[in-house]
Amino acid sequence: MFRFGTNTVGATLVVRIDHWVAGLLIPLAIWVLINGVDDLIIDFAAAAAWLAGRRRPPPTEDQLDAAPPLRMAIFVALWHEHRVIQKMLDNNVQRLRYANYDFFVGGYPNDAPTLASIKEAMKRYPRVHLSVCPHDGPTSKADCLNWIYQRMLLYEEENNVRFDMILTHDAEDLIDPDALRWINYYAQDHDMVQIPVLALPTPLREISHGVYCDEFAEYQFKDMLARQWLGGFIPSNGVGTGFSRRALEMLAERNSNRIFEPGCLTEDYENGFRIHAMGLPQRFIPIHFRFGRPIATREYFPRKFSTAVRQRSRWVLGITLQSWEHHGLAESLRYLYWFWRDRKAVVGNIVTPLTNLVYIYGVATLAWATAHGQPWGLAREAADFSPAVATGLGIQGLHVSFRILCSWRVYGLRFACGVPIRVIAGNWINCFATSRAIWTYANAKLRHRPLRWVKTEHAYPSRAALQPDRKQLGEILTGSGWITPAQLDEALVTQPPGRRLGEYLVDLGLITEEDLYAALALQNHLELGKPDPELVSPNITRTLPAAVARKWRVLPFRVAAGEIYLAGAELPGEAMQDDIRRFCSLEIRFRLITPGDFEELATEYLVVKEKAEATEY
Repeated sequence: MFRFGTNTVGATLVVRIDHWVAGLLIPLAIWVLINGVDDLIIDFAAAAAWLAGRRRPPPTEDQLDAAPPLRMAIFVALWHEHRVIQKMLDNNVQRLRYANYDFFVGGYPNDAPTLASIKEAMKRYPRVHLSVCPHDGPTSKADCLNWIYQRMLLYEEENNVRFDMILTHDAEDLIDPDALRWINYYAQDHDMVQIPVLALPTPLREISHGVYCDEFAEYQFKDMLARQWLGGFIPSNGVGTGFSRRALEMLAERNSNRIFEPGCLTEDYENGFRIHAMGLPQRFIPIHFRFGRPIATREYFPRKFSTAVRQRSRWVLGITLQSWEHHGLAESLRYLYWFWRDRKAVVGNIVTPLTNLVYIYGVATLAWATAHGQPWGLAREAADFSPAVATGLGIQGLHVSFRILCSWRVYGLRFACGVPIRVIAGNWINCFATSRAIWTYANAKLRHRPLRWVKTEHAYPSRAALQPDRKQLGEILTGSGWITPAQLDEALVTQPPGRRLGEYLVDLGLITEEDLYAALALQNHLELGKPDPELVSPNITRTLPAAVARKWRVLPFRVAAGEIYLAGAELPGEAMQDDIRRFCSLEIRFRLITPGDFEELATEYLVVKEKAEATEY
């Protein structure tokens, strides 16, 4: 592959390198073959589970509605999540099509911004409750969840109620509007119910996040189905998991009131195992498409290489390294195959990139040898075990094909075409994550230090992520009785080009301006109405230049919990938000007001600023 002066020198060097590479081929080929056969078992089991599932259709909407509604508590453990938690609560409280639930949100005394954000949400939603850990953080997510559970028990005593199911979620989760209905249906006869978790789609250029899209699609379509069909334990995904009260009380009794193991970095995986070991029935809900979307918890995962490595290092730490500490020999033997499946990543994540390099080297040396008329030394070295190499590569090719199909089903053909590239990128992410996990684990043990909650910065989905669920304005107006379907049809036929439907309906006198803005607020999940005078801070109203405020018909009026509140007569598009962020770095919370209300606010607060700016000019 390299040429130094003459072809002879280059050929000699290639032969020597080939000898060493061929030495690596033997163990690599064995590993690829064993790993490929293991994955093939799961592939066939998933296919069998899929065929069996076709004979048992999913519940209909009427069956979901007929299931007795269980009272649910949704646990959300936080550390430095003040930028996203209010958006998460706003969106999910407004969208969930299930009435019998409460949020219990946990934080730490030394995380004041997050506590302030939770308290701000509590003012708007009586079903949101704060749980403060009695000690500073961060500890582990499991420790925070245990204290949230204690806060729930106190709430039950104070209000004489009892929760039947406990769900776990994260601050970046976009809960499907029907998720609680599906969990409620299967929770009638299961003690743990897991709803699918899928990454939200991102542009093709975001390779790291695309890896999550592919892997979670494959894991939910294939691996989880296979585990259930083969009788293995269902590991919780950490979000979208419902636990029955019976299961949690049994866990508390057997584990000194530690429902979630506080020393464990992957308490979700651990609880899935423990519930199965207690003989309690578990259920993974396969991915079903309703109303044009998969019924699943959606979220953004890390979108950069470094943050993906950091998050995955926690998974490797908890599942493949730390879990050995929590299970004795008897448990390990009983669940030998599943522990092998989950822990083989310690080896596989390191070895797989090496196989990529050997393959690239083989292709490069073949090209060099062909170009210079030299025998391909690696071919001679590899000839004795080439069938094993070919078989392993063939199985891996089949495995990649399954991943393409799973990704295609969720994200479309164009996105799925990038799977082969993202497979290689994922190999390197996992390699670095595993190396980091091994170093972190060894360092903690040598220094006798506990493993800490490895936090990843989260971003909450923008309104664009909700578009599949966004109703048309006409649907809202007719459904709420503002106009009749016949009036809507006639307006659509006569609507002038370039004129917005809502404004045209106001022109026709079919609805008032107040009706239009009420419908727009419902459509876009926005608060509606001019803010109360006591909430308006004159100093805050001067945050934006008057020209910007007039351009977008928006007025800032309050700052709280790291967010700036804006009242505006236009829907908050990306261009508006980008322009506003040039003058303010706080998170934006928007309230929709009518043009008339905006002019009243502008007269009271904006005119003075305009005169001052004109004088300065």
